[in-house]
Amino acid sequence: MEKSLELANMTRVQEFILLGLSTRPGIRNALFTVFLTLYLLTLLENTLIVYLVCTHSELRKPMYFFLGNLSCLEMCYVSVTMPSLLVGLWVGPCPVPFTACMTQLFFFITLICTECTLLASMAYDRYVAICRPLHYPLLMRPQVCLALALCSWLGSLLVSVAKTTCIASLSYCGPNVLNHFFCDVSPLLNLSCTHVALTELVDFISAIIILWGSLLVALASYVAIGRAVLRMPSAAARRKAFSTCASHLVVVGIFYSATIFIYARPSRIEAMDLNKVLSVIYTVVTPMCNPVIYCLRNKEVQGAFRRTLRGS
Repeated sequence: MEKSLELANMTRVQEFILLGLSTRPGIRNALFTVFLTLYLLTLLENTLIVYLVCTHSELRKPMYFFLGNLSCLEMCYVSVTMPSLLVGLWVGPCPVPFTACMTQLFFFITLICTECTLLASMAYDRYVAICRPLHYPLLMRPQVCLALALCSWLGSLLVSVAKTTCIASLSYCGPNVLNHFFCDVSPLLNLSCTHVALTELVDFISAIIILWGSLLVALASYVAIGRAVLRMPSAAARRKAFSTCASHLVVVGIFYSATIFIYARPSRIEAMDLNKVLSVIYTVVTPMCNPVIYCLRNKEVQGAFRRTLRGS
């Protein structure tokens, strides 16, 4: 037993090789341009939202407080995964030191869990605003909003510490090639040369609590909102409300569907190419769409943006 442990420690990999999104040079050049544009656009959109929320008093409401948090998160989120994706498209498969890989994994898990809980908090905020408008100032007072945001960030941080510690403590004896564009849970588990049942159990339980828990809160909120909208006397008001809710549900549905498919299963995923495609959805597509769906279509935000352009 001791000899096997010593052998594992001697052969422990010191770095991983990220294959990237694609290994074909011709395709990589085109994809690099596309993803660099999407990355810069996502940063621009979310920076604009944070600036508008911080500088306009009319946007200092619970809804925009959560949107500001979401935009800060999205900027961090895409900056964790997109640089390694772009480097892989620019130079091809690239080495990543073990410590850097685990650091990226830690921040990625923290941010994706925070996004899940923030989306649930935003759905609850809209439920209170539409279904219990008289109680809204009390139920969504600043202290409650701050507590919800802090619980989202700190709770996700604790979950990430537990998951990353479990994965980093595994032995990786080789091979060291990750068929992905960033250090993710499933590719790392596939490379481990030790028993991963406990790590998979921790990953599964945390996924159930964070992913399924926040999804149920979001769905329950939107179901209640849908019922309230159906009782509205004005057909025009119903159409407007349904249009807004439908766009929110599409983004939430795409994000949760991809993340639950990958993370809410107590087993390693073998179809890594499918894993990479789904990862693009929730690491690139949803961070770019969220600002438009949740904020930039909003009349108050548009008004604040126009006043900013006029310098007033």
